[in-house]
Amino acid sequence: MLDTTQSEAAPSHDEPSEDKPRGCLFALSQPPLMIFLAVIGCLLLMASLHDLLLL
Repeated sequence: MLDTTQSEAAPSHDEPSEDKPRGCLFALSQPPLMIFLAVIGCLLLMASLHDLLLL
């Protein structure tokens, strides 16, 4: 489980840990987004295989 208790050392006021911007790799690591992208990729793959092999 994730430890959410605050440590005794206070964070510096120059760099607050909660306000740091998160990058694109953090967004891509989220499971709902990866499931959505996998479903879209499978649909595109199925459509392209249908066009190539059956039409």
